[in-house]
Amino acid sequence: MMAAPLTSLAQALAHYATRWPAEDDVVDAFLILLREGGPDAFQRHHLPGHFTGSAWLVSADGRRTLLTHHRKLRRWLQPGGHADGEVDLPAVALREASEESGLAGLLGEHEIFDIDRHLIPARGVEPAHWHYDVRYVIRATADERYAVSEESLDLAWRAIEEVATAVATEPSLRRMAEKWLAKGE
Repeated sequence: MMAAPLTSLAQALAHYATRWPAEDDVVDAFLILLREGGPDAFQRHHLPGHFTGSAWLVSADGRRTLLTHHRKLRRWLQPGGHADGEVDLPAVALREASEESGLAGLLGEHEIFDIDRHLIPARGVEPAHWHYDVRYVIRATADERYAVSEESLDLAWRAIEEVATAVATEPSLRRMAEKWLAKGE
Protein backbone atom coordinates (compact mmCIF):
# COMPACT_ATOMS: atom_id res chain seq x y z
CA MET A 1 0.00 0.00 0.00
CA MET A 2 1.29 3.48 -0.91
CA ALA A 3 1.94 6.04 1.79
CA ALA A 4 -0.54 8.94 1.97
CA PRO A 5 1.48 11.51 -0.08
CA LEU A 6 2.06 8.96 -2.84
CA THR A 7 -1.61 8.00 -2.81
CA SER A 8 -2.50 11.69 -3.02
CA LEU A 9 -0.28 12.10 -6.10
CA ALA A 10 -1.84 8.99 -7.68
CA GLN A 11 -5.30 10.47 -7.10
CA ALA A 12 -4.23 13.84 -8.52
CA LEU A 13 -2.86 12.11 -11.63
CA ALA A 14 -6.10 10.14 -12.04
CA HIS A 15 -8.06 13.39 -11.77
CA TYR A 16 -5.76 15.00 -14.34
CA ALA A 17 -6.49 12.10 -16.71
CA THR A 18 -10.23 12.78 -16.47
CA ARG A 19 -9.61 16.42 -17.48
CA TRP A 20 -7.14 15.57 -20.27
CA PRO A 21 -8.13 12.11 -21.62
CA ALA A 22 -5.87 12.49 -24.67
CA GLU A 23 -2.92 12.27 -22.25
CA ASP A 24 -3.94 8.88 -20.76
CA ASP A 25 -0.78 7.14 -22.00
CA VAL A 26 1.47 9.73 -20.34
CA VAL A 27 -0.53 9.53 -17.10
CA ASP A 28 -0.16 5.75 -17.16
CA ALA A 29 3.64 6.09 -17.41
CA PHE A 30 3.62 8.43 -14.39
CA LEU A 31 1.47 6.02 -12.39
CA ILE A 32 3.77 3.11 -13.25
CA LEU A 33 6.81 5.08 -12.07
CA LEU A 34 4.97 6.01 -8.87
CA ARG A 35 3.85 2.44 -8.19
CA GLU A 36 7.17 0.77 -9.04
CA GLY A 37 9.54 3.44 -7.74
CA GLY A 38 7.70 4.56 -4.62
CA PRO A 39 9.57 7.21 -2.61
CA ASP A 40 12.81 6.45 -4.51
CA ALA A 41 11.19 7.84 -7.68
CA PHE A 42 11.53 11.30 -6.10
CA GLN A 43 15.34 11.03 -5.91
CA ARG A 44 17.80 12.05 -8.65
CA HIS A 45 19.64 8.75 -8.37
CA HIS A 46 16.52 6.78 -9.37
CA LEU A 47 17.29 5.71 -12.92
CA PRO A 48 16.04 5.48 -15.53
CA GLY A 49 13.70 8.28 -14.33
CA HIS A 50 12.42 10.40 -11.47
CA PHE A 51 9.78 12.99 -10.62
CA THR A 52 10.42 16.69 -10.97
CA GLY A 53 8.21 19.68 -10.18
CA SER A 54 7.77 22.70 -12.42
CA ALA A 55 5.92 26.00 -12.42
CA TRP A 56 3.70 27.55 -15.06
CA LEU A 57 4.65 30.90 -13.54
CA VAL A 58 2.11 33.53 -14.58
CA SER A 59 2.06 37.27 -14.04
CA ALA A 60 -0.41 38.90 -11.66
CA ASP A 61 -2.67 39.77 -14.61
CA GLY A 62 -2.44 36.23 -16.03
CA ARG A 63 -1.28 37.40 -19.46
CA ARG A 64 2.42 36.57 -19.27
CA THR A 65 4.58 33.66 -18.19
CA LEU A 66 8.10 33.83 -16.82
CA LEU A 67 10.51 31.59 -18.74
CA THR A 68 14.08 30.68 -17.95
CA HIS A 69 16.85 30.23 -20.49
CA HIS A 70 18.15 27.03 -18.90
CA ARG A 71 21.91 27.07 -18.39
CA LYS A 72 22.51 23.34 -18.98
CA LEU A 73 19.90 22.65 -21.66
CA ARG A 74 20.32 26.00 -23.49
CA ARG A 75 16.55 26.24 -24.12
CA TRP A 76 13.74 28.50 -22.92
CA LEU A 77 11.70 26.52 -20.40
CA GLN A 78 9.46 26.93 -17.37
CA PRO A 79 11.14 27.09 -13.94
CA GLY A 80 11.39 23.74 -12.21
CA GLY A 81 13.67 21.12 -10.83
CA HIS A 82 14.35 17.94 -8.95
CA ALA A 83 12.19 16.82 -6.06
CA ASP A 84 15.27 15.67 -4.10
CA GLY A 85 13.17 13.33 -2.00
CA GLU A 86 10.23 15.72 -1.49
CA VAL A 87 6.98 14.00 -2.49
CA ASP A 88 4.91 17.20 -2.21
CA LEU A 89 5.35 18.25 -5.84
CA PRO A 90 3.30 21.48 -5.56
CA ALA A 91 5.80 22.53 -2.86
CA VAL A 92 8.68 21.56 -5.17
CA ALA A 93 7.23 23.70 -7.98
CA LEU A 94 6.78 26.67 -5.65
CA ARG A 95 10.29 26.29 -4.23
CA GLU A 96 11.86 26.05 -7.68
CA ALA A 97 9.88 29.04 -8.99
CA SER A 98 11.03 31.13 -6.02
CA GLU A 99 14.67 30.03 -6.26
CA GLU A 100 14.93 30.43 -10.02
CA SER A 101 13.05 33.74 -10.30
CA GLY A 102 13.89 35.58 -7.09
CA LEU A 103 10.22 36.63 -6.95
CA ALA A 104 8.70 37.04 -3.50
CA GLY A 105 5.10 36.35 -2.53
CA LEU A 106 4.40 33.66 -5.13
CA LEU A 107 1.13 31.77 -4.75
CA GLY A 108 0.87 28.12 -5.79
CA GLU A 109 -2.09 26.04 -6.87
CA HIS A 110 -2.28 22.37 -5.88
CA GLU A 111 -4.12 20.95 -8.89
CA ILE A 112 -1.87 19.47 -11.57
CA PHE A 113 -1.81 21.84 -14.55
CA ASP A 114 0.28 19.74 -16.94
CA ILE A 115 2.59 16.74 -17.06
CA ASP A 116 5.47 15.98 -19.37
CA ARG A 117 7.86 13.05 -19.65
CA HIS A 118 11.09 14.09 -21.37
CA LEU A 119 14.55 12.66 -21.83
CA ILE A 120 17.45 14.53 -20.27
CA PRO A 121 20.61 13.90 -22.31
CA ALA A 122 23.74 12.41 -20.77
CA ARG A 123 26.07 15.06 -19.39
CA GLY A 124 29.49 14.31 -17.92
CA VAL A 125 29.20 11.23 -15.69
CA GLU A 126 25.40 11.56 -15.48
CA PRO A 127 23.68 9.14 -17.89
CA ALA A 128 20.65 10.07 -19.97
CA HIS A 129 17.49 9.69 -17.91
CA TRP A 130 13.79 10.56 -17.91
CA HIS A 131 12.18 13.41 -16.03
CA TYR A 132 8.55 12.87 -15.11
CA ASP A 133 7.67 16.53 -14.74
CA VAL A 134 4.52 17.50 -12.85
CA ARG A 135 3.61 21.13 -13.45
CA TYR A 136 1.56 23.50 -11.32
CA VAL A 137 0.28 27.04 -11.77
CA ILE A 138 2.28 29.50 -9.69
CA ARG A 139 1.09 33.11 -9.65
CA ALA A 140 3.20 36.20 -9.20
CA THR A 141 1.81 38.94 -7.00
CA ALA A 142 2.33 42.68 -7.39
CA ASP A 143 6.15 42.75 -7.70
CA GLU A 144 7.26 41.02 -10.89
CA ARG A 145 10.92 42.08 -10.85
CA TYR A 146 12.94 38.89 -11.15
CA ALA A 147 16.57 37.98 -10.45
CA VAL A 148 18.48 35.55 -12.67
CA SER A 149 19.82 32.58 -10.69
CA GLU A 150 22.89 30.41 -11.32
CA GLU A 151 20.65 27.86 -13.07
CA SER A 152 19.65 30.30 -15.82
CA LEU A 153 21.34 32.25 -18.53
CA ASP A 154 18.41 34.66 -18.52
CA LEU A 155 14.76 35.09 -17.52
CA ALA A 156 12.02 36.83 -19.46
CA TRP A 157 8.32 37.53 -19.17
CA ARG A 158 6.61 36.39 -22.39
CA ALA A 159 3.06 36.99 -23.54
CA ILE A 160 1.22 33.69 -23.21
CA GLU A 161 -0.50 34.21 -26.58
CA GLU A 162 2.97 34.58 -28.14
CA VAL A 163 4.19 31.38 -26.46
CA ALA A 164 1.13 29.55 -27.82
CA THR A 165 1.71 30.65 -31.41
CA ALA A 166 5.46 31.12 -31.90
CA VAL A 167 6.94 28.54 -34.26
CA ALA A 168 10.11 28.13 -32.18
CA THR A 169 8.24 27.43 -28.92
CA GLU A 170 9.14 24.15 -27.25
CA PRO A 171 6.09 21.83 -27.70
CA SER A 172 5.34 21.34 -24.00
CA LEU A 173 5.46 25.13 -23.43
CA ARG A 174 3.04 25.58 -26.31
CA ARG A 175 0.73 22.96 -24.80
CA MET A 176 0.74 24.76 -21.43
CA ALA A 177 0.09 28.12 -23.10
CA GLU A 178 -2.84 26.62 -25.01
CA LYS A 179 -4.24 25.09 -21.81
CA TRP A 180 -3.91 28.42 -20.03
CA LEU A 181 -5.64 30.32 -22.84
CA ALA A 182 -8.42 27.72 -22.93
CA LYS A 183 -9.03 28.36 -19.21
CA GLY A 184 -9.82 31.95 -20.11
CA GLU A 185 -7.95 33.54 -17.20
